[in-house]
Amino acid sequence: MTRLLIVDDEALVRAGLKMILESDDDLEVVAEADDGVDAAAMVKEHRPDVVLMDIRMPRLDGLAATRAVQALPDPPKVVVLTTFDLDDYVFRALQAGASGFLLKDTPPRELVQAIKVVAAGDAMLSPAVTRRLIGHFAADPRADRRRLAQQRISKLTEREREVLIEVGRGLQNSDIGKTLFMSEATVKAHVSRTLVKLSATNRVQVAILAYEAGLLDD
Repeated sequence: MTRLLIVDDEALVRAGLKMILESDDDLEVVAEADDGVDAAAMVKEHRPDVVLMDIRMPRLDGLAATRAVQALPDPPKVVVLTTFDLDDYVFRALQAGASGFLLKDTPPRELVQAIKVVAAGDAMLSPAVTRRLIGHFAADPRADRRRLAQQRISKLTEREREVLIEVGRGLQNSDIGKTLFMSEATVKAHVSRTLVKLSATNRVQVAILAYEAGLLDD
């Protein structure tokens, strides 16, 4: 059973999410919070496996709340919820350690599947949506992100770079194995080493780096 915490200031949204998620026998909503300020305390009290975190909330937004949750010992996975009118907040939440993001109008079946993917220890990457979001910020010249990203990935082996590219495209380990003719276990090992070398928390941060380094420009 995967334990869930929903953090959203709209009661109707929380009720809808709970109804959808608990329609699956493997998911249980153990607590709800109506503002990010309560998120860390709720995590300590209820020990959820996954937190669904709204971005815009009145007292403490999802970005700050994600940082607070990720600073806890043995933190849960965090999935941020967005309507796409706050792209910058979403991007920074991913950098803060969130394992992915979902649009609030995600179809119920996809929502349940995404939560299961994250609970299993993987990042939730939707190739098309992730490309739109990350690509926007990777193209921002102000921070000279491309040069810095290329410096970071220079420590990877050629095989690790190939795996990094496929992670950036949103592929899961099984699909990467088929694409690169490797076993899923070998892919998992490459991903783990890549995370360590790049000092990344999860696959989403690795995907951001792949975009920023220009590995997906084609």
